[in-house]
Amino acid sequence: MQTNKGFLFALLLIVVSITTVEAQYGYGNGYGGGYGRQRNQMPQTQTNEKPDPLTAEEIVELQMPAIIEAIALNDFEKAIVSTTLTKYIKKYMELQILKLEDDKMKESIEKLQKEQSEELKAALPKEKYDAYVVLEENGFKKAKKRKKKKDKNKE
Repeated sequence: MQTNKGFLFALLLIVVSITTVEAQYGYGNGYGGGYGRQRNQMPQTQTNEKPDPLTAEEIVELQMPAIIEAIALNDFEKAIVSTTLTKYIKKYMELQILKLEDDKMKESIEKLQKEQSEELKAALPKEKYDAYVVLEENGFKKAKKRKKKKDKNKE
């Protein structure tokens, strides 16, 4: 009977210690396995870098679908409009970098707008140039919204 008491005492000690160990360490997953706040294995790094500003080509790429959608341009006219816009957007960016006085900046921008419109007027047919001017005055994004509304009204 003495060995049975010793055996029972050892078995009871093992069961109690297993529940204690399990309560502290979880179900064999190490510290906090499955419970509490989870931690990501990859360190979180915060970047304070500002995204790079768009280049002239990227700006034109963003505007071209709206222009093409609003004005039916063929491939040749698309090429003309995109190269002209890219050229003048680069010039506008150069002006911004120079940071001229307000009067000089306004004068320079008006001069560039005039040159751009003359170049487009010479390259595009009259009706397409007029449609471009209207599109430019109303804004490219607004034209997309108006066209969507017209499509919905037709349906």
